[in-house]
Amino acid sequence: MQQDVSLRLLCLLIGYLLGCILTADVVSRHVTGTSAFLIGTKNPGMANIQEMLGRRWAAITLAGDMAKTAAACLICALSFPSLGPLAILYAGTGAVLGHNFPFWHRFKGGKGVTVTCTAIFAFSPGWGLLACAIGLAAELVSAYACVGAVTITCCFVALMLIVGAGGEVVATALLLTVVMFYEHTSALLGIRAHTTPRVHMFKGHGR
Repeated sequence: MQQDVSLRLLCLLIGYLLGCILTADVVSRHVTGTSAFLIGTKNPGMANIQEMLGRRWAAITLAGDMAKTAAACLICALSFPSLGPLAILYAGTGAVLGHNFPFWHRFKGGKGVTVTCTAIFAFSPGWGLLACAIGLAAELVSAYACVGAVTITCCFVALMLIVGAGGEVVATALLLTVVMFYEHTSALLGIRAHTTPRVHMFKGHGR
């Protein structure tokens, strides 16, 4: 039992360290010589990169965030086969925590939507994809990115409960939901105050 706990913590740690690699910051420094924390909305995420640098660099940011999460999940799945799919779930959760709370930037990072989507898809491709699709639909209907983001994790929790995935899986999914709400609380509150900008899904410079 103690070994299983240690393996779970190792998965979280591996995921966390890989998650701390903020692709948006790497891209921003490469293109502009300036940190992503200092441009646009100051958020090291794909949306900020698209707004400031265009779709091409946003796509690279998206790919990088997906790749680091997938790498963490793959490494842990191969290294700790005794955990089964839980190795992927814990590694993905660690990647989300690293992306959102990187130690090298005073634990202030991105919002973790891409990383979260990649993590839940890696753990459960079918249900993860469905949760992400529902979240995308919610974003399109509401025209608010924050609504789509929190819908993804809420749906994933609901789906895990429906299929009887087990208390550990549900608890981890709830943690991802809490983190997602934490990152988007101000934007959600801003909807009522009309301070949260609406989504422009296809807006970009095309550079």
